[in-house]
Amino acid sequence: MIKKLENAEWQTADISIFWGEIAPTEHVVQIYENDESFLLTLEGFVSSGLTAGECVVLIATAAHLKAITDRLTDQDIALTELISDDQLILLDAEETLAQFMVNGWPEAQLFEQTITRIIKRATDRNRIVRAFGEMVALLWAKGERSATVHLESLWNRFCQTQVFCLLCAYPSNGFMQDINSSAHTICCAHSKMISGEHSSRTKVFFKTVPQHSSGIII
Repeated sequence: MIKKLENAEWQTADISIFWGEIAPTEHVVQIYENDESFLLTLEGFVSSGLTAGECVVLIATAAHLKAITDRLTDQDIALTELISDDQLILLDAEETLAQFMVNGWPEAQLFEQTITRIIKRATDRNRIVRAFGEMVALLWAKGERSATVHLESLWNRFCQTQVFCLLCAYPSNGFMQDINSSAHTICCAHSKMISGEHSSRTKVFFKTVPQHSSGIII
């Protein structure tokens, strides 16, 4: 499958360069085939940010928070120090999502208040910020398609007023029905898409999502 990615549509980059040069206003998505692919992407996103002295915010499931902190520990990254200094902020996705959901719908004002508090905490020491959010994937997994798209739009609006890179990720098994249409809807809410087959610690396959894309195949 990697051969299919090496065409005019997909680009490849050294993973440290990709994350090191990512624009602070990028909204990136990965629709991944398995946890290993996802965790490799997230590991590169987090470790390169920490190495650059940025603040990294992770809003993820408990299982994924544990998995990524285990990987960072294996890299001999001083997690306790980073967490105490608010350079690494770990937040539970379910708990954070609950702070702005009203009757099964993301309420815009509560969302802005919730995320503003988080970003203010992240920028208090004048650090550049990058964030990963898994709340959209939780809504999508529950079949809340409209609520998911609305939450992505709230993120996009918020990112227009703040300067930080945002990464989202969805498991591909949530796109089994009408896969091209549903993937197209999600991908068009983002500026870049990372291959769900990403399986290397050194390379990343990605493409820029056209603003008015006519179709995304994963």
